[in-house]
Amino acid sequence: MLIHPLITRTLLGAMLVASLGLGAVWADDDHEKARRALEAGEVMSLRTVLDQVERDYPGQVIEVELDREDGRWVYEIKLIRAGGGVLELELDARDGTVLKLKGRDVRPR
Repeated sequence: MLIHPLITRTLLGAMLVASLGLGAVWADDDHEKARRALEAGEVMSLRTVLDQVERDYPGQVIEVELDREDGRWVYEIKLIRAGGGVLELELDARDGTVLKLKGRDVRPR
């Protein structure tokens, strides 16, 4: 999977965190909560989630976030597809279930 060259500094930092299998989070406290969630098996690693997204919705990842929403961890992933359209996905971080899709041509491969 190619990463879009306009990745923000935040995403680059998140990728470093992801290399440890922790996912992308923004505040130190959130980082620690996400690390504990991964260790407790509450979230899938970012690598696993990105592999699933690439398989089902190929494109260039331009943004990744891991947030806590309504008591559950959610990966929010934005990517550019082959035709240039932007696709935004929200996935349950525990099992990778797609919760929301937004964009053009949202069909999986």
